[in-house]
Amino acid sequence: MPRPAPSSPVARIPRSGIRTVMDLALRDPEALHLEIGEPDARPAAHVVDAVAAGAAAGLTGYTSSVGMGGLREVAAERVTRRQGVPVTPDQVVVTHGAMHGLAMALATLLGPGDEVLVPDPVFPNWEMAAVAASARPRRYPTHAAAGFVPRPADVEARVTPRTRALLLCSPNNPTGAVYPPEVLAALVDVARRHDLWVLSDECYEAITYDAPHVSPAVFDTDGRVLVFHSLSKTYALTGWRTGYVVVPDPAVVEAMGHLAEATVACPSTTGQLAAVAAMTGPQEGVAAAVASYRERRDAAVALLRRRGVRHVVPDGAFYLMVDVGRPDTDAFALDLLARRHVAVAPGSTFGDGAAGMVRVSLAAPRGDLMEGVARLADDVASGAGGAAAPGRVAAAR
Repeated sequence: MPRPAPSSPVARIPRSGIRTVMDLALRDPEALHLEIGEPDARPAAHVVDAVAAGAAAGLTGYTSSVGMGGLREVAAERVTRRQGVPVTPDQVVVTHGAMHGLAMALATLLGPGDEVLVPDPVFPNWEMAAVAASARPRRYPTHAAAGFVPRPADVEARVTPRTRALLLCSPNNPTGAVYPPEVLAALVDVARRHDLWVLSDECYEAITYDAPHVSPAVFDTDGRVLVFHSLSKTYALTGWRTGYVVVPDPAVVEAMGHLAEATVACPSTTGQLAAVAAMTGPQEGVAAAVASYRERRDAAVALLRRRGVRHVVPDGAFYLMVDVGRPDTDAFALDLLARRHVAVAPGSTFGDGAAGMVRVSLAAPRGDLMEGVARLADDVASGAGGAAAPGRVAAAR
């Protein structure tokens, strides 16, 4: 019988260690799920009501491949207001979540063998999407000692003649780093000098604690910055799969629309109705969620400090990188799940920059989070690890 083509780029896509742990944890009814970025809140009632009303009115058919006009208008107004960068509705492409938008952009902007620079630690799905597009991900380092904020000189050192794009993520997944404006300006300058696209993943732009979010689009002078937005994290709409991309170049908008038509036809109508309701309705739920994540971060950090477990304090998003002092973090994560029923994401899935670490999701219910972090600290303290990795890692005092 026919078999998948070994020459297809799909055959070279690696499996994410996050999903490996998640699949195993789903078989364990006692598991505490700290491995995936899933908000514990439910979608706001007004969002659910708006979708139900729209479905009852028959708004369940196809839309434009680049999204409903009403949603594109709302998204453009939101970005213009929040970032101070004028955006028009025809510069917005609605997608099945930010990851779908990024995958379409990589397929549109890059050719076979072209390189895209990605941060290390890296969200593995970025590299997976690049490989699927026949492109090559090339990592640039970030370090715990600097709070995982990249140094522009390190990024520029990774540029080669095949480099076509630079991917940024602030607030960052997996590290929680929030990049300062001067760093973002310098990174856009690097892209300008080498004529690179800048792909800015801003899924967590609403979730910051100690530093404000700034988009690299603020420093874009010639239309090279594409910004990827998601409704999933801000509004707890993970399963509704709706996001949007701000694309300055009309030719890229058209090409992404053609690709959407060829692959998914159009974004989900119900998801788009949810997005409009979420962005135009009451925002108190967002502020409450961010305050809750901040409180959970502070509580988890305080517990780790008391127990002497090294970690990096995040400034945004809802992830906490914990140093377990174990080189084989895959084995550590599987063992922690098997013995203590705690699921965490192994650092190995994020690259060399996360060596010896695991990622803990602060979006888990508070009780599960604190119990899981306590069990994790017990495991580290019991001698499961070795020497801790150096860096900007807080320790108990």
